[in-house]
Amino acid sequence: MKKGFRQIAAVAILSLSMVLTAVGCSSSTSSQGENGLSKELNVFNWSEYLPDRVIKGFEERYGVKVNYSTFSSNEEMLAKVSAGGGIYDLIVASDFLIQSMIKQGLIEPIDLNNIPNFKNLDPDLINKEHDPGNKYSVPYMGNTVSLGYNPDQIKTSITSFEDLWKPELKGQIVMVDDQRFILGMVLKTLGYSGNDTDPAHLEEAKQKMLKLMPNIKAFDSDSPKTLLINGEVNVAVVWGPEIALAQREKPQITTVMPKEGMMITFDNLLIPAKAKHKKTAEAFINYLLEPEVNAEIAKDFPYISPNKEARKLIDKETLANIAIYPPPEEMKRIESLADIGDAVKLYDRIWSEVKSSQ
Repeated sequence: MKKGFRQIAAVAILSLSMVLTAVGCSSSTSSQGENGLSKELNVFNWSEYLPDRVIKGFEERYGVKVNYSTFSSNEEMLAKVSAGGGIYDLIVASDFLIQSMIKQGLIEPIDLNNIPNFKNLDPDLINKEHDPGNKYSVPYMGNTVSLGYNPDQIKTSITSFEDLWKPELKGQIVMVDDQRFILGMVLKTLGYSGNDTDPAHLEEAKQKMLKLMPNIKAFDSDSPKTLLINGEVNVAVVWGPEIALAQREKPQITTVMPKEGMMITFDNLLIPAKAKHKKTAEAFINYLLEPEVNAEIAKDFPYISPNKEARKLIDKETLANIAIYPPPEEMKRIESLADIGDAVKLYDRIWSEVKSSQ
């Protein structure tokens, strides 16, 4: 939910050492407990996306040791999953990646019979085009990339993404390190779809992005709110929940609904091909879909919950925060990230060229 995409084929050059250094993962099949679950589970998730106490709650209830490791981009996740085979039992990926991962044989079907809490999900957020019938995926959390700023420090008006190019914002912006969201944002300022694949339009977006680079102090997908809270930057184009969390420290931080419209994606729980502890992974998915558990996750990491029962337990202030849950009129203008097929190679090249200019 978080977050970029690099061509999967490129990971073939990765060395085996990358796999062996995956944090906390076991390469051997563990024995089963009395509940029929394995005694360990290897989970690979975005950073700052699941509270430790939620993991410990599963461990204590089921007697399973969760080996938990994190990544900061879809590219990193894809590289390690592609190179590592069955080293992970459960991973998280953005919705627009799922069809490609299925075609590449990177994930396997999920048995929804083992996930009775699937019924808690909002009917509008399941059975989507990227995975009809949710054969391979279960929604976890969603987000937009939102625009926020500190009006106490920024005197210029900010009402749109286009305002980010103002020269007075030099060195004042933090952005998520996500090529799809950021290049999508630039495309939208040009009047194009955030999923545009026209090479001419993407070259235009590249040139415009290069002009923005002096204003960008950092690309950060791990904890971009930190720079905003510390006052190292005063403008953020980041995951909406990061703005909401920064507002807990600095209530004056303001969320902008940019006139160009935003983009949205949902992250999903997936089981990699050759996963050694599939039934235990399904038990963990079911646990995360418990309303109380899902609401506990949203307390620390307030992304968009797809769980209609959990939303009944989430505080009203969080549900009313437009950085997390855009208002209905804004949702009508929001564009979902889509699978762009082979055009990902072009996005990847442009992103690399833009980043290398920093």
